[in-house]
Amino acid sequence: MLASARHHGPLTVQRPFYPEEDVCHLYLLHPPAGIVGGDELHIAVTLDENSHALITQPGAGKFYRSRGPQALLRQHFTLASHATLEWLPQDTILFPGANAAIQTVFHLTSASRLLAWDLLCLGRPVMQETFSHGMLQNRLEVWRDGLPLLIERLILQEGNLSGVAHHPWVGTLLCYPANEHMLEGTRERLMALGDYAGATLNDSLLTIRFLANDNLVVQRVMRDIWQFLRPLLTHKNACTPANLANLREPLWN
Repeated sequence: MLASARHHGPLTVQRPFYPEEDVCHLYLLHPPAGIVGGDELHIAVTLDENSHALITQPGAGKFYRSRGPQALLRQHFTLASHATLEWLPQDTILFPGANAAIQTVFHLTSASRLLAWDLLCLGRPVMQETFSHGMLQNRLEVWRDGLPLLIERLILQEGNLSGVAHHPWVGTLLCYPANEHMLEGTRERLMALGDYAGATLNDSLLTIRFLANDNLVVQRVMRDIWQFLRPLLTHKNACTPANLANLREPLWN
């Protein structure tokens, strides 16, 4: 259950839902729908022992054009022993000219369980707009019992997208703890994304990365992988949030 929630500014937590009784489904609401230069958005989530939360958002996040100041999104998740977090946000769209810094950190114990994804959209492909100028600094960290399992940093600036092979969609999916069966099943489901997708298993952390040009294919593959991994990780069938159940159109207009 949701024990407490505090917020400053427009970011808030919608009333929790319990479609699975013992799993708390939460929607994070940010009415402005985007972040501009100079803004800072901080999200801090703590899960107590034996708790289970599925957290998502009703719509895509956006970083708008900036005349110079940086916009910061900082997301920190702390999981106690035997706590389970499913972090399933919708896409984060970076408008051309955005100056964005994103930091996502997961603090786990050896007995925590994590299933999380992240999907970046560089530019606005539907409008034929690439991330032709601007800057992105994206940092992802996973810690277990105070020691690093994964630390990654992606920097893109001034239209140089060679680091992502000029793809507009950049995705990551994490699962802990995982095993070889999960790895092989995930790789089978990644085949729809072609050569720019892969999965690795290190120290029980399954890390899935992919680049793509088609957001609908990406969303379908991510959902398929989550539906495959969730029962293996949590011993619960997939209970898809309404906002992710029927993704047929792009997530923005």
